[in-house]
Amino acid sequence: MPEGIPIHIGSFSYIIHFYGIILMSGAVAGAFLARREAKRRGLDPEIIWDMMVYLLIGGIIGARLWHIFSPPPTSLAQGVTTIYYLTHPLAAIAIWNGGLGIPGAVIGGAIVMFFYARKHHLDFAVWADIAAPGIALGQAIGRWGNFFNQELYGSPTSLPWAIYIDPQHRMAGFADQAYYHPLFLYESLWNFANVILLLWLGRRFAERLKPGDLILVYMFNYAIGRFLLDFLRLDASRVGGFNFNQTAMVIVAFSSLIIFTWRHKPVR
Repeated sequence: MPEGIPIHIGSFSYIIHFYGIILMSGAVAGAFLARREAKRRGLDPEIIWDMMVYLLIGGIIGARLWHIFSPPPTSLAQGVTTIYYLTHPLAAIAIWNGGLGIPGAVIGGAIVMFFYARKHHLDFAVWADIAAPGIALGQAIGRWGNFFNQELYGSPTSLPWAIYIDPQHRMAGFADQAYYHPLFLYESLWNFANVILLLWLGRRFAERLKPGDLILVYMFNYAIGRFLLDFLRLDASRVGGFNFNQTAMVIVAFSSLIIFTWRHKPVR
């Protein structure tokens, strides 16, 4: 499978990686959706474009740091550990080779949005709600970058929709297994469903929702989906013997549910 589009200008050669193209496509699609949501609420949609560059930078940094500090077993087997990244800065920034943690992207983007909103006197909770469906859409599209890198696949399976993995991309101990669960596809579909749910909730219960409710629903849904799908993952990151992503997702799911419930508890 080709890794990208080769560009030749004189003696200069470069490959535009499909991974990067798809990630950027997801980000732009998410921004368009967020812009539409802002306009629907009667707010200035151009704020989305003003924020986008900063959010992308924060998201990419956060996603890379998540991967660097919780590398999967496949990376560890190749000697690519946290220490390796910290002592090889060029490898640490080579995101075109894969290695981005979506939870870190959300955290990084949220931090940037918080400070942007504070600087420009915006309601962070309102704009987080506006961004929520767009974040899910960006994730749904961006996950297809894993298809071109032949990563984020699950355990071997004979199901009709199994994905073929080239021998060089198979994990140790699975050289004789050719077909696997397309985990990236499952997560993509889950995120698309999250987009639809968030858009529906934002319209159906507009009068009952409080600022910040939609981003809490997004967090809960994403965390539940990621937690369940990680059971199929062969190279789940482990820290201290625990599945790092599943542990983090349990914390996120329970925290968002508790906060949402507390905000809507009956007034006596």
